[in-house]
Amino acid sequence: MPRCNSEAMSMHLEEIAFHVAPGAHAVLLLDQAGWHGSAELVVPDNIILLLLPPRCPELNPVENVWQFMRDNWLSNRIFSSYDDIIDHCCFAWNKLVDLPWRIMSIGLRQWAHGF
Repeated sequence: MPRCNSEAMSMHLEEIAFHVAPGAHAVLLLDQAGWHGSAELVVPDNIILLLLPPRCPELNPVENVWQFMRDNWLSNRIFSSYDDIIDHCCFAWNKLVDLPWRIMSIGLRQWAHGF
């Protein structure tokens, strides 16, 4: 989806909920983007949203994922059109999805495992 809004987020949550095992619950860790906590957001019964404190990117491992994608596939480019941006982003996302161990290693927080 080309937009980040409550409608798109509700559809995303619906898709996640579909893949949650019967009788299980998913807890999603989210930043404080406006569409993550909107009153218009439809949250399925088998999902709990856990909002991170504002302005704490170090607590959100996905920030490192976005940085990895920018560093490796999206930075220092000139895009010729909106469609070109979408194509490059889809390429980067699909490339990353093919690297599950890389995703895991990017999201690790050394300080979280020192106990």
